[in-house]
Amino acid sequence: MALEKITMTTDRGWALWKIDEDEEALAALIGNVDQIPATIHNTKKRLEWLAGRAVVKTIMTELGLPFKGIVKDEFGKPFPKAYDYQLSLSHSFPYVAALVDRDIPVGIDLEQPKDKLLRVAPRVLHANELADAGDDVIKHCIYWCAKEALIKVYGKKDLTLAENLIIGPFTREMEGDIPGRIIVNDVERIIPLYYQVHPNFVVVFNKRNAL
Repeated sequence: MALEKITMTTDRGWALWKIDEDEEALAALIGNVDQIPATIHNTKKRLEWLAGRAVVKTIMTELGLPFKGIVKDEFGKPFPKAYDYQLSLSHSFPYVAALVDRDIPVGIDLEQPKDKLLRVAPRVLHANELADAGDDVIKHCIYWCAKEALIKVYGKKDLTLAENLIIGPFTREMEGDIPGRIIVNDVERIIPLYYQVHPNFVVVFNKRNAL
């Protein structure tokens, strides 16, 4: 089992999985609760789909809850089937991350730093964020992950990254807290975020003390 990391409290947990299993081994881990959709043909996508359920099952088991699968709402947001819990998933092969919380909407995003982030930055970052990130590809990756995490907290897809999702400036460390804001129709929600920089990827997720 390729569980790389898991952090738990009594009502929340997040975990990281590195895929080193084949499809058969991952399918055996989750059992028959979910079946890969016939529309997913790509080998890596199939492995990510299975590993996502394997890591969520691991978290649910630690919370004392049998894993019964994953369902999605009308906006495509996932939830643990049969439980009133919040769930977020992210994957960037071969890594998969998941965050489960009993009470508050959650968002987690995992990305591998790549130069393409610098190319798309003018379209997704606010001018202040763009200036703060400069040419630091890892910092760009943190900004990207932070905005993706906020989208998942919001739970809908009608947001503009550069206008509705604002990340406060920060000094890049190996891990740390950064402030996030979701601004919709002049209503602002402050969402505290936490990031970690790993050798091959960055992960960002929202903390529990959302305002």
